[in-house]
Amino acid sequence: MNRGQALKHIIEQIRQGELVFPTNVNASIKIQEALDDPDCGIETAANLVITEPLLAARLVAIANSVAYSRFGGGVTNVKTAVTILGFTTLRSIVISVVIRQLSLAITDPQLRIKANQLWEHSANVAALAHVIAKKISHVDYETAMFAGIVHEVAGFYLLSRAHEFPTLLDTANNGSDNTEEIEESSEAIIGRAVLKKLMVPAVVIKAVENLWNGLLVLPAESLGDILMVANDLASVVSPLDTRTQAVIDQSTSEIDFFVGDTTLNEITAESNEEVRSLTAALLM
Repeated sequence: MNRGQALKHIIEQIRQGELVFPTNVNASIKIQEALDDPDCGIETAANLVITEPLLAARLVAIANSVAYSRFGGGVTNVKTAVTILGFTTLRSIVISVVIRQLSLAITDPQLRIKANQLWEHSANVAALAHVIAKKISHVDYETAMFAGIVHEVAGFYLLSRAHEFPTLLDTANNGSDNTEEIEESSEAIIGRAVLKKLMVPAVVIKAVENLWNGLLVLPAESLGDILMVANDLASVVSPLDTRTQAVIDQSTSEIDFFVGDTTLNEITAESNEEVRSLTAALLM
Protein backbone atom coordinates (compact mmCIF):
# COMPACT_ATOMS: atom_id res chain seq x y z
CA MET A 1 0.00 0.00 0.00
CA ASN A 2 1.59 3.29 -1.10
CA ARG A 3 1.02 6.75 0.42
CA GLY A 4 -1.93 7.60 -1.79
CA GLN A 5 -3.70 4.33 -0.99
CA ALA A 6 -3.03 4.79 2.74
CA LEU A 7 -4.50 8.29 2.64
CA LYS A 8 -7.55 7.01 0.77
CA HIS A 9 -8.05 4.33 3.40
CA ILE A 10 -7.85 6.79 6.32
CA ILE A 11 -10.12 9.28 4.58
CA GLU A 12 -12.67 6.54 3.94
CA GLN A 13 -12.57 5.65 7.65
CA ILE A 14 -13.19 9.29 8.53
CA ARG A 15 -16.12 9.53 6.14
CA GLN A 16 -17.61 6.54 7.95
CA GLY A 17 -17.20 8.35 11.26
CA GLU A 18 -14.14 6.39 12.43
CA LEU A 19 -11.37 8.37 14.13
CA VAL A 20 -8.77 6.22 15.90
CA PHE A 21 -7.34 7.75 19.10
CA PRO A 22 -5.21 6.28 21.90
CA THR A 23 -7.14 5.58 25.15
CA ASN A 24 -5.50 8.43 27.08
CA VAL A 25 -6.63 10.89 24.40
CA ASN A 26 -10.24 9.83 24.85
CA ALA A 27 -10.00 10.69 28.57
CA SER A 28 -8.91 14.25 27.76
CA ILE A 29 -11.66 14.60 25.16
CA LYS A 30 -14.18 13.77 27.89
CA ILE A 31 -12.80 16.67 29.95
CA GLN A 32 -13.27 18.93 26.93
CA GLU A 33 -16.88 17.77 26.64
CA ALA A 34 -17.47 18.47 30.34
CA LEU A 35 -16.06 22.00 30.02
CA ASP A 36 -18.65 22.72 27.32
CA ASP A 37 -21.46 22.12 29.84
CA PRO A 38 -22.94 25.54 30.70
CA ASP A 39 -23.27 24.41 34.34
CA CYS A 40 -19.53 23.71 34.62
CA GLY A 41 -18.09 26.24 37.07
CA ILE A 42 -14.54 27.00 38.23
CA GLU A 43 -14.67 24.47 41.06
CA THR A 44 -15.88 21.68 38.77
CA ALA A 45 -13.33 22.61 36.09
CA ALA A 46 -10.50 22.56 38.64
CA ASN A 47 -11.56 19.11 39.87
CA LEU A 48 -11.60 17.83 36.29
CA VAL A 49 -8.13 19.21 35.59
CA ILE A 50 -6.67 17.61 38.72
CA THR A 51 -7.53 14.16 37.32
CA GLU A 52 -4.97 14.72 34.54
CA PRO A 53 -1.53 15.53 36.06
CA LEU A 54 -0.03 16.65 32.73
CA LEU A 55 -2.93 19.05 32.19
CA ALA A 56 -2.72 20.39 35.75
CA ALA A 57 1.04 21.02 35.53
CA ARG A 58 0.75 22.78 32.17
CA LEU A 59 -2.13 24.95 33.37
CA VAL A 60 -0.20 26.20 36.41
CA ALA A 61 2.97 26.74 34.33
CA ILE A 62 1.12 28.90 31.80
CA ALA A 63 -0.53 30.92 34.57
CA ASN A 64 2.99 31.66 35.86
CA SER A 65 4.50 32.45 32.44
CA VAL A 66 5.70 35.92 31.44
CA ALA A 67 2.68 36.23 29.11
CA TYR A 68 0.41 36.30 32.19
CA SER A 69 2.81 38.12 34.55
CA ARG A 70 0.28 40.94 34.94
CA PHE A 71 -1.44 38.64 37.43
CA GLY A 72 1.66 38.57 39.63
CA GLY A 73 2.83 34.99 39.11
CA GLY A 74 3.27 32.71 42.08
CA VAL A 75 0.31 30.50 41.15
CA THR A 76 0.55 27.26 43.10
CA ASN A 77 -2.81 25.53 42.59
CA VAL A 78 -5.16 24.54 39.79
CA LYS A 79 -8.20 26.50 40.97
CA THR A 80 -6.28 29.78 40.99
CA ALA A 81 -4.85 28.98 37.55
CA VAL A 82 -8.33 28.31 36.15
CA THR A 83 -9.59 31.57 37.68
CA ILE A 84 -6.73 33.58 36.16
CA LEU A 85 -6.69 32.00 32.71
CA GLY A 86 -10.42 31.46 32.17
CA PHE A 87 -12.24 28.77 30.25
CA THR A 88 -11.07 29.81 26.77
CA THR A 89 -7.42 29.29 27.68
CA LEU A 90 -8.30 26.17 29.68
CA ARG A 91 -9.89 24.62 26.59
CA SER A 92 -6.74 25.49 24.61
CA ILE A 93 -4.57 23.75 27.17
CA VAL A 94 -6.81 20.66 27.20
CA ILE A 95 -6.44 20.47 23.42
CA SER A 96 -2.67 20.91 23.74
CA VAL A 97 -2.61 17.92 26.09
CA VAL A 98 -4.69 15.87 23.63
CA ILE A 99 -2.23 16.65 20.85
CA ARG A 100 0.74 15.92 23.10
CA GLN A 101 -0.83 12.59 24.07
CA LEU A 102 -1.15 11.71 20.39
CA SER A 103 2.60 12.18 19.96
CA LEU A 104 3.52 10.40 23.21
CA ALA A 105 1.55 7.34 22.07
CA ILE A 106 3.96 6.94 19.14
CA THR A 107 6.56 4.25 19.90
CA ASP A 108 8.66 4.23 16.72
CA PRO A 109 11.82 6.29 17.48
CA GLN A 110 11.91 8.09 14.12
CA LEU A 111 8.21 8.92 14.25
CA ARG A 112 8.60 10.13 17.84
CA ILE A 113 11.35 12.53 16.72
CA LYS A 114 9.03 13.96 14.05
CA ALA A 115 6.14 14.20 16.51
CA ASN A 116 8.30 16.02 19.07
CA GLN A 117 9.51 18.50 16.48
CA LEU A 118 5.94 19.02 15.25
CA TRP A 119 4.83 19.75 18.82
CA GLU A 120 7.73 22.20 19.32
CA HIS A 121 6.67 23.91 16.09
CA SER A 122 3.02 24.06 17.21
CA ALA A 123 3.90 25.48 20.63
CA ASN A 124 6.14 28.12 19.04
CA VAL A 125 3.43 29.09 16.54
CA ALA A 126 0.87 29.29 19.36
CA ALA A 127 3.10 31.59 21.44
CA LEU A 128 3.88 33.81 18.44
CA ALA A 129 0.21 34.02 17.46
CA HIS A 130 -0.64 35.02 21.05
CA VAL A 131 1.93 37.85 21.04
CA ILE A 132 1.21 39.06 17.49
CA ALA A 133 -2.54 39.19 18.08
CA LYS A 134 -2.06 41.08 21.36
CA LYS A 135 0.43 43.59 19.94
CA ILE A 136 -0.84 44.42 16.46
CA SER A 137 -4.49 43.41 16.02
CA HIS A 138 -7.97 43.37 17.51
CA VAL A 139 -8.09 39.57 17.31
CA ASP A 140 -8.54 37.84 20.68
CA TYR A 141 -5.04 36.66 21.58
CA GLU A 142 -6.25 33.64 23.56
CA THR A 143 -8.11 32.43 20.47
CA ALA A 144 -4.97 33.08 18.39
CA MET A 145 -2.96 30.87 20.76
CA PHE A 146 -5.65 28.19 20.47
CA ALA A 147 -5.42 28.31 16.67
CA GLY A 148 -1.64 27.89 16.86
CA ILE A 149 -1.97 24.86 19.10
CA VAL A 150 -4.36 23.03 16.79
CA HIS A 151 -3.12 24.07 13.34
CA GLU A 152 -1.13 20.84 12.80
CA VAL A 153 -3.76 18.35 14.01
CA ALA A 154 -3.85 16.55 10.66
CA GLY A 155 -0.11 15.96 10.87
CA PHE A 156 -0.32 14.62 14.43
CA TYR A 157 -3.14 12.30 13.46
CA LEU A 158 -1.22 10.92 10.48
CA LEU A 159 1.90 10.42 12.62
CA SER A 160 -0.20 8.52 15.17
CA ARG A 161 -1.43 6.18 12.40
CA ALA A 162 1.92 5.77 10.63
CA HIS A 163 2.75 2.54 12.47
CA GLU A 164 -0.26 0.99 10.69
CA PHE A 165 0.57 2.59 7.33
CA PRO A 166 4.38 3.06 7.09
CA THR A 167 4.11 4.69 3.64
CA LEU A 168 2.11 7.63 5.03
CA LEU A 169 5.29 9.66 5.42
CA ASP A 170 6.72 8.81 1.99
CA THR A 171 7.19 12.00 -0.01
CA ALA A 172 7.93 10.35 -3.35
CA ASN A 173 5.03 9.98 -5.76
CA ASN A 174 5.40 7.01 -8.08
CA GLY A 175 2.76 8.39 -10.43
CA SER A 176 0.66 5.23 -10.28
CA ASP A 177 -2.31 7.00 -8.73
CA ASN A 178 -3.70 10.45 -7.93
CA THR A 179 -1.42 10.84 -4.91
CA GLU A 180 -0.73 14.54 -5.48
CA GLU A 181 -4.43 15.33 -5.82
CA ILE A 182 -5.23 13.25 -2.73
CA GLU A 183 -2.52 15.00 -0.68
CA GLU A 184 -3.94 18.41 -1.55
CA SER A 185 -7.30 17.52 -0.02
CA SER A 186 -6.29 15.01 2.67
CA GLU A 187 -4.97 17.57 5.17
CA ALA A 188 -8.24 19.48 5.01
CA ILE A 189 -10.42 16.37 5.27
CA ILE A 190 -8.43 14.81 8.11
CA GLY A 191 -7.78 18.09 9.90
CA ARG A 192 -11.41 19.21 9.76
CA ALA A 193 -12.61 15.87 11.11
CA VAL A 194 -10.18 15.91 14.05
CA LEU A 195 -10.91 19.57 14.83
CA LYS A 196 -14.62 18.84 14.97
CA LYS A 197 -14.03 15.79 17.17
CA LEU A 198 -12.10 18.02 19.56
CA MET A 199 -15.00 20.51 19.53
CA VAL A 200 -12.83 23.34 18.19
CA PRO A 201 -14.89 26.52 17.56
CA ALA A 202 -15.86 27.28 13.96
CA VAL A 203 -13.88 30.55 13.91
CA VAL A 204 -10.68 28.63 14.69
CA ILE A 205 -11.42 25.93 12.11
CA LYS A 206 -11.90 28.69 9.52
CA ALA A 207 -8.52 30.21 10.45
CA VAL A 208 -6.75 26.84 10.11
CA GLU A 209 -8.46 26.28 6.75
CA ASN A 210 -7.12 29.68 5.70
CA LEU A 211 -3.63 28.37 6.50
CA TRP A 212 -4.25 25.22 4.46
CA ASN A 213 -5.36 27.35 1.52
CA GLY A 214 -2.39 29.72 1.83
CA LEU A 215 -4.45 32.91 1.61
CA LEU A 216 -2.33 35.51 3.46
CA VAL A 217 -3.32 39.18 3.54
CA LEU A 218 -0.89 41.80 4.89
CA PRO A 219 -0.93 43.59 7.19
CA ALA A 220 -2.37 40.72 9.24
CA GLU A 221 -5.87 41.58 10.41
CA SER A 222 -7.83 38.32 10.64
CA LEU A 223 -7.21 35.29 12.84
CA GLY A 224 -6.22 33.32 9.74
CA ASP A 225 -3.67 35.97 8.72
CA ILE A 226 -2.11 36.01 12.19
CA LEU A 227 -1.87 32.20 12.17
CA MET A 228 -0.12 32.24 8.79
CA VAL A 229 2.34 34.93 9.89
CA ALA A 230 3.12 33.06 13.13
CA ASN A 231 3.61 29.83 11.16
CA ASP A 232 6.14 31.48 8.86
CA LEU A 233 7.98 33.27 11.69
CA ALA A 234 8.27 30.15 13.87
CA SER A 235 11.87 29.34 14.75
CA VAL A 236 11.04 25.61 14.66
CA VAL A 237 9.93 24.41 11.23
CA SER A 238 7.34 21.65 10.93
CA PRO A 239 9.02 18.34 9.98
CA LEU A 240 6.08 17.77 7.64
CA ASP A 241 6.65 21.03 5.75
CA THR A 242 7.50 20.02 2.19
CA ARG A 243 8.87 23.45 1.20
CA THR A 244 12.59 23.89 0.65
CA GLN A 245 14.57 25.94 3.18
CA ALA A 246 15.04 28.64 0.53
CA VAL A 247 11.28 28.98 0.07
CA ILE A 248 10.73 29.08 3.84
CA ASP A 249 13.41 31.77 4.25
CA GLN A 250 11.87 33.81 1.44
CA SER A 251 8.41 33.61 3.03
CA THR A 252 9.84 34.78 6.35
CA SER A 253 11.64 37.74 4.78
CA GLU A 254 8.54 38.85 2.88
CA ILE A 255 6.09 39.08 5.79
CA ASP A 256 7.62 41.99 7.71
CA PHE A 257 5.49 45.13 7.66
CA PHE A 258 5.07 48.39 9.54
CA VAL A 259 2.75 48.61 12.55
CA GLY A 260 2.69 52.24 13.61
CA ASP A 261 6.30 53.44 13.91
CA THR A 262 7.83 49.98 14.10
CA THR A 263 7.82 46.69 12.18
CA LEU A 264 6.38 43.30 12.95
CA ASN A 265 9.83 41.74 13.31
CA GLU A 266 10.86 44.47 15.75
CA ILE A 267 7.73 43.84 17.80
CA THR A 268 8.32 40.08 17.94
CA ALA A 269 11.98 40.65 18.83
CA GLU A 270 10.95 42.88 21.74
CA SER A 271 8.51 40.17 22.86
CA ASN A 272 11.06 37.37 22.62
CA GLU A 273 11.02 36.61 26.35
CA GLU A 274 7.23 36.44 26.36
CA VAL A 275 7.26 34.04 23.39
CA ARG A 276 10.01 31.93 24.97
CA SER A 277 8.23 31.69 28.32
CA LEU A 278 4.86 30.76 26.82
CA THR A 279 6.44 28.24 24.42
CA ALA A 280 8.27 26.58 27.31
CA ALA A 281 5.07 26.35 29.36
CA LEU A 282 3.21 24.71 26.48
CA LEU A 283 6.06 22.24 25.95
CA MET A 284 5.94 20.89 29.52
